[in-house]
Amino acid sequence: MLTTRYMVSNKNLPSIFQKIIDGAAPDKFTMAHLKGIGFTSSNDQAALPVLKDLKFLAADGSPTKRYHQYRDKSQSRRVLGEAIRETYEDLFHINEHPSEADRQAVIGRFKSTHNVTDLVAERQAATFFALLKLADLSSSARHTSKAAEAAIPPAPTVPEPSPPKAQRSLELPHGFSGLRYNIEVHLPATKDIEVYNAIFKSLREHLLND
Repeated sequence: MLTTRYMVSNKNLPSIFQKIIDGAAPDKFTMAHLKGIGFTSSNDQAALPVLKDLKFLAADGSPTKRYHQYRDKSQSRRVLGEAIRETYEDLFHINEHPSEADRQAVIGRFKSTHNVTDLVAERQAATFFALLKLADLSSSARHTSKAAEAAIPPAPTVPEPSPPKAQRSLELPHGFSGLRYNIEVHLPATKDIEVYNAIFKSLREHLLND
């Protein structure tokens, strides 16, 4: 996944996200709301589709669960980090922790994926890097990993093996030609071979001798 959204100017992006933390969540985050909290530039209006792709806003502009989680200052950077990893997933194949050193590779990925011009790809990359500065990718990665581990069902419990059985065929003497008795002995589960030796010795003495 790789969003096509971008802002022509990202200078107010940190302030917009700070307003999300500081202010009450509106019923609908619209352009009118954006202007109402002080962002009147036409460049700032592009923040709305960016917020929707980040799953901060629903299609109708309603704040999502992620929006409300972000308002908790103790987890806001992690929440944004998770959103970035989802929305810009393809870029993390370039580097798990993208930095300015990867900017040209990131621009190239936007350009090849969406067939856009150099200028648009540069602006898309600029918005991505502006968002990175506001997020914590390392904690979001740990949180995602723990969630994935929690989703894995525990390994089934393997039942303890039953104690081994010993079978001996006893051919009785005294003219009982062709007559056989099968004697089944349930041996105790033990690693002590002397226990088994004692059992078979007793069998020989009491059952197998005339």
